[in-house]
Amino acid sequence: MSSEIALTPEERLAQVNELRWQKFSVLDDGFVCLVDVMGDDSSVVQAARVSYGDGTRKVSDDRTLIRYLLRHRHTTPFEMAEVKFLVRVPMDCWRQWIRHRTANVNEYSTRYSLAIDAAQTTPPEEWRTQAKNNRQGSGDPLSPEVGQKLTQQETELQQHMKDVYNERIEAGVAREQARKDLPLATYTEAYWKVDLHNLLHFLALRMDSHAQLEIRDYATTIGEQIVAKLFPVVWEAFQDYRMQSAFLTRLDVGVIQRLTAAAAEAAAPPPFSEEMFLAVQDPSWASLKRSRERDECRDKLIRMGLMADSDE
Repeated sequence: MSSEIALTPEERLAQVNELRWQKFSVLDDGFVCLVDVMGDDSSVVQAARVSYGDGTRKVSDDRTLIRYLLRHRHTTPFEMAEVKFLVRVPMDCWRQWIRHRTANVNEYSTRYSLAIDAAQTTPPEEWRTQAKNNRQGSGDPLSPEVGQKLTQQETELQQHMKDVYNERIEAGVAREQARKDLPLATYTEAYWKVDLHNLLHFLALRMDSHAQLEIRDYATTIGEQIVAKLFPVVWEAFQDYRMQSAFLTRLDVGVIQRLTAAAAEAAAPPPFSEEMFLAVQDPSWASLKRSRERDECRDKLIRMGLMADSDE
């Protein structure tokens, strides 16, 4: 990666024009596409240097400054760039999306227009069980036999609701009332305009492995296919300091300190055992049969190679 923002204005314009209105497919009938963008990597640098002063450039090149800002959570400069998307997304997924209230939104209206004639379908192999340790998450795939039955039921149900909706419209029922029984799998479309800071926050949450798979597919497409190309230096720092990093709490640090001290005394090299981990866990976890914070701490230690992954 170059230490400076390398593209000329002409090259930047050509890049944006190439991306604009290009539809990137998501799920079976969804998409995301870039409508417009204001700013680029240099816009973040420019905004930061207003407050840092002209002398900053002598000690910090553009890439280093962007990385410093993101690493230390100086968010305001990232608010100076904005991106506008057009998205086509199932309504149940859109409900999660719209929870991010730091954007400007204009959605397709089924009061004024007929509902989009498409609904997300689920292939037999993609039905998932409820996660055992997460009330809002998914677990393993269901068997092909069960999946086949569920997909057949889904097809019949969606066709029935489509027929009911169309019959209501043909009978003269108001669109705002005819729509009320449409399934949440029905696709909607919306313009979504958001500044770069809040876009990165959205991506950090929705690209995470704990996010629902469907919205994760949308976030990953936005990030990798659009944001990474429009803001390559910011994207590199975002990967290094948000997506591929680990946040250690005070309790995590205490566990690591006690764990390494115990290992040194016992001359036990890593990866450390579950027994050693439980012996030095934070006292507030010890009496709990289940502790998400303890589980998260264990996952961090596994990721750092300090503990072995028991699932492998």
